[in-house]
Amino acid sequence: MLKPDDLVAIDIHTHAEVSCWNPFDSYGEEFDRAADKYFRNSRRPTIAETVAYYRERRIGLVMFTVDAEAQMGRRRIPNEEIAEAAKANPDVLIAFASIDPHKGKMGAREARRLIEEHGVRGFKFHPTVQGFHPWDRMAWPIYEVIEEYGLPAIFHSGHSGIGSGMRCGGGLKLEYSNPMHLDEVAVNFGNMQIVIAHPSWPWQDEALSVALHKPNVWIDLSGWSPKYFPPQLVQYANTLLKDRMLFGSDYPLITPERWMKDFDEAGFRDEVKPLILKDNAVRLLKLG
Repeated sequence: MLKPDDLVAIDIHTHAEVSCWNPFDSYGEEFDRAADKYFRNSRRPTIAETVAYYRERRIGLVMFTVDAEAQMGRRRIPNEEIAEAAKANPDVLIAFASIDPHKGKMGAREARRLIEEHGVRGFKFHPTVQGFHPWDRMAWPIYEVIEEYGLPAIFHSGHSGIGSGMRCGGGLKLEYSNPMHLDEVAVNFGNMQIVIAHPSWPWQDEALSVALHKPNVWIDLSGWSPKYFPPQLVQYANTLLKDRMLFGSDYPLITPERWMKDFDEAGFRDEVKPLILKDNAVRLLKLG
């Protein structure tokens, strides 16, 4: 298990980009090329490369893939591959899993197996690329397992660079990732800790409202440089939501060094910075 005292920060939001277990799946590769253009970044490190990078910087990380096999038709990186890497690197890496909600009860069975047999510590959902509303009851069997084991779930919110610039946006619908859809999830799964990922443009106020109203809702600050954060996000991070804001980079799209440098200059109060960088994640992940 991570030892928080040995770390300068905990990055709650990093991606596994390359599988060393399975051959590369070229199906849907046009989404990769469009994302490279949108993010102006084609960096795709292996899991081992990412772990070494973070260990060198004394930053803990949560890593996951995104299972969107039903909508995208592309094989996911195995959840087990990330979980095994976490077992081999417990000083720095925590494994989250991703299960396509269209898998329903079979997905729930997989979630239970990943928790019990592989030590997965949380789950990631991406409504836009997975093609579902978070409140859709087809996802509830998976949520029920997550809540039963007291684990957190991260949900992508806001605009998505995936599909941006492609004809018809690659068929992906941004509306699925409006954070207001998580309000009903928070009501029906009050013991599941829900993390709204990213500044939720163009729905930042909706995200803040849900988090203010529902004490089991958190916000991770990944995907944007803090110098571009909307002022109301900084305001609430400094005040009413300071205990439920989390550092996340969205690595490899943004490096933790860049994020932390800009964070230091973005108007966050000195007493709030340690909460966001590490202390809140320690509580969420039950590391203390």
